[in-house]
Parts: sequence; C-alpha cells; structure tokens
Amino acid sequence: MSYILGVDLGTTAIKAAVFDADGHEKGSHTCEYTLLTPFSGAVELEATTYIQAFKHAVASAIDTAEVDKDEIVSLGISAQGETIFLLDEHRQPLRPAIVWMDTRAEEESNFIEEQLGRERIHKTTGQVGMNAIWPAAKILWIKRNEPEVFAKTSKFLLIEDFFVHLLTGKLVAEDSLLCSAMYWDINTRKYWPEMLDLLGISEAQLPEICHPGTPVATVSPSVAEEFGLSTKTLVCLGALDQACGAIGVGNVKPGIFSESTGAALASVAMTDHPVIDPSGQMPCFASGIPGMYMVHAYSTGGMAIRWFRDAFWMSELAAEREGGPNVYSLIDEAVKSTPPGCDGLRVLPHLQGSGPPDTNAQAKGIFLNVTLAHSRAHFARGLMEGVSMVLLRMIEGTRALGVDVREIRSLSGGAKSAAWCQLKANASGLPVRTMHTTDIAACLGAAILAGVAAGVWKSVVDTASSIAKYDLQYEPDAKHFGLYQDMLAEYKGFMKDLVPLTKKM
Repeated sequence: MSYILGVDLGTTAIKAAVFDADGHEKGSHTCEYTLLTPFSGAVELEATTYIQAFKHAVASAIDTAEVDKDEIVSLGISAQGETIFLLDEHRQPLRPAIVWMDTRAEEESNFIEEQLGRERIHKTTGQVGMNAIWPAAKILWIKRNEPEVFAKTSKFLLIEDFFVHLLTGKLVAEDSLLCSAMYWDINTRKYWPEMLDLLGISEAQLPEICHPGTPVATVSPSVAEEFGLSTKTLVCLGALDQACGAIGVGNVKPGIFSESTGAALASVAMTDHPVIDPSGQMPCFASGIPGMYMVHAYSTGGMAIRWFRDAFWMSELAAEREGGPNVYSLIDEAVKSTPPGCDGLRVLPHLQGSGPPDTNAQAKGIFLNVTLAHSRAHFARGLMEGVSMVLLRMIEGTRALGVDVREIRSLSGGAKSAAWCQLKANASGLPVRTMHTTDIAACLGAAILAGVAAGVWKSVVDTASSIAKYDLQYEPDAKHFGLYQDMLAEYKGFMKDLVPLTKKM
C-alpha cells in the first residue's frame, strides 16, 4: 500500500493526516501551541516549539493510521503565510520566528509604500499595498531594531521553507507562499530586485523558487529517526494553507468559490491568469496549481463569534466543560430562532480590522440600531449576518474582475454551523456546499500535491475533483435575497461613513 502524509502548519496548531491512494483519511492528529506576545503588536514563537509540535503531530497521525512509515511515499506541507525565520551561517534560528499576525512593522510598512508607491507594489506583487504583517516589512523592522541579528542572518525563510530544509537540507520555496512576502514578482514569478535593494538583502539569502507540488528530496537520513519518518518518503513543496484548502474541497476550476470561516474569513476563486484589480481592492495570488492563480481575500470571521461566545456565554461555557451542550450549537439555535435582519440590528464585525475589498487595519466592531427589544440571540445573528456581508463583498469584488462565481464551498469551523451556512446561501443567492473533506481540507490539499509529485495520482485537478464529495447542500431561499441585498447596500454605506471614525480611537 502507498500512503501520503499531509501536514498543515497552522497559526495555533500543527495538524498531520495520513491518506491512502483513494484519498481516504486513515489517521490524523493535531498538536496545539501557545503563541508568544512579548510586547504590543508582537507575535512570535520559538522554532523548537514548532518542531516539537510537528514531530508529535506526525508521529501520532502515523500511529493512529496504523501504517508503516516506510509505506508513506510522500509528504506535502500546507503553510500559514508570512511567518518568517532568520537563520545564521550554520542555518540555525537566530531568534524566535515572527508570526504572520505580528504588526510591529507598521512604520516600516508605511516607509516601503512611500518609497515604491502603492500602485507599483500592487502591479508587481498582486497585493493591494503594504501591510505590517508582510515579511518585507518584518525584515526591515529587524534591520532597524535588531541590527546585530540582521547582520548575522544568512537565510530568510518562510515557515514551509524552514520545515522543508529541516527534512531534506534543501533551501527551496514555492510561489503561492511567496505571494505575500512582497519581494516576489507575480509577473516574472521571480524575486523583485527593487524590493530586495530597498530591504538591503540579496537573492543569495533567499531560497530557490519552485512551483507548488515540486518534489524536493527524500527525508534526510540525519533527521529521519528524529522526525519519525522514513528515508523512503519524498518531501514535496505544498502551498499556502488557503490554496491547499481550496484543493482539498475541489476548488480547482473557475466558477467555484470557496470560503473558510475560521478565526478569519478567507475566500478563494480560481483563474487561469494573473488578475490585477484596477480599483486596487482585491489581491491576486499564485495558486497551489502551477499555471493557475487565485483571487484571495481575507478579513474578520469566526473570531467574532468566538469573542461573543467567550464574553457573553460564560455560564454555558462552564457547563460545557462539565459535560453540557456545545456552546456553538446553542448559538446556532439562538440564530435560528431570530428573524432575518435581526429586527433592525446591524453589525460591522471588524474586531481585528477589515480586509479586501474594504481594507482598513483600524476598523473596529460597531453595533447599530440597538434597542431594548434586542436580546443576546439578536447579537448572535447580527454577528453572523455582519460576517456574511463581508463574504458578499468578497464575492462582489471577485465578480468585478470578471471571475465567475456559481457556487460556494464552505470549510473550517463555520462550515459546521447549519444556521450560518443557510444564512450565507440566502444572502448570496448561491448554493452553499460543505464537503466530506472540510475538516481535513488543508492537509488533503497538501497530500494531493505530494501524491501527484510522487506518481500516486496523475493530476491535481482530476484527483481533487474526484476526491472532494458533497456532504451537505444549503439552497438559497429566494424570499430573503432582497433583504440581504438591502443590508449589503447599508453595510457598504456604513463602511464608508462610520469606519473612518475608528481611526481616531
């Protein structure tokens, strides 16, 4: 038997899953960790923490699957974007990794945009402008604030590059992850010389660029035992987590729109050519499929519901810990019991700023039209409707670029909420489908890339399309469509008129 291992390097956990040659999950395991926040805006994690979590997740997944490690023919990685490692001349980390959500480099981000210009940055990278979370800004922050570390840095690696190097000794990267590094050119698919010059780094300090799914090398004998892997296993480049997730739910052709409502809301629509938005609102990424691209947006999502749960359902959370019902299921029932439109309550759900196409890092959560008649259930539905308006804006921005959207495939935690899935269908007028592969989409996408690279399967597109099967389908209820179109118009007005006021807070 041949098995493939897919590993998802997530923000707060690493998940590993073993798949057979039919794409069925045989075993998986998730190992969580706690991020470090040494000062305001800073988010870091020691390399050793990532490594231990990787080892534990992989070993437990293989053990759960009850397969011999020698039968694992290939390994692929799905990775969070923007998390960066700085290595010395001996290829050892000089400091903790700077995690993607770290915003310490706001000043450096503004400086880079002033020097190169927002329009030029957009046309070169596909991203709509600079942001403190992008690796280019982080590198400049290191140069300015930790000059001794910058001087000793021999290699700048993103998190996928780091683990590929650990497993094989090779220094390679793939372009779906490099998209938001801001020193990669979406037109040439090579490093951007002007950005490297501005940062004061060279191509020699960066890994070789390859396509997603490229076979790299078998696991090095020097680390095979340490990582619980076989020297027969081929390590392959995977892709950005959202790109892998799209592959894992079969979003591999134009017309399909996948949305992931996890901590953040992220959307992906496929296209066969780079799409640079003339309005400067929607970003474009290289996808996990060589030659394909994706219109990819991201903003506030499930974190708003988690905040609401933690802040306003504390007694129910305590009961859940003692064996009571899941609080999210209680919130779902509350949403179902509340009429669409929340009796006039409107919510801008931006507890962490807003993303494309309404990018505003200073955006805050705003609750409007609150009366004595509104209950906790209204706020639950209001938050779900607010996030759904963000989703509609993503669909609107995608369609404005000439990219077709005919169906929505939902993944991550939000896909488990029947109330939310139905709400999204009603609001968009599109069928919303959850897939049997929803829970393991990112791992499966990485595994498909690795399986094709190893010859287990012939085509990423054909394999993903055949493996991804519908689980549930939510058809839109036409009687609610007009209400949500009016709500979308209100939302756009609020974003224009109200959100700028939050910059003063």
